[in-house]
Amino acid sequence: MSEPASYTVTVDRDACDGVFACLVRDPRFVEADDGLAGIDAADAESVERADASVTATFADDRIDEARQAAAACPLDAIAVTPAEGGAE
Repeated sequence: MSEPASYTVTVDRDACDGVFACLVRDPRFVEADDGLAGIDAADAESVERADASVTATFADDRIDEARQAAAACPLDAIAVTPAEGGAE
């Protein structure tokens, strides 16, 4: 069995407008205290938080759930990027 691929999930908090279609696609997406989308990254490899974004790196088999959440976001505020050398 191959090891899970690493990927990053970024929420552009400037683009987010409180539309939470992502929350029903992937439980890692949460409503933050300020009413915008955030990432519950308790099981992330790393997390980078800034005023305008939050990026979490995961190494698991849930990239499809993250992609579905990103696709459900009508504001294109979520990006899912496989690690270099990872599967698309």
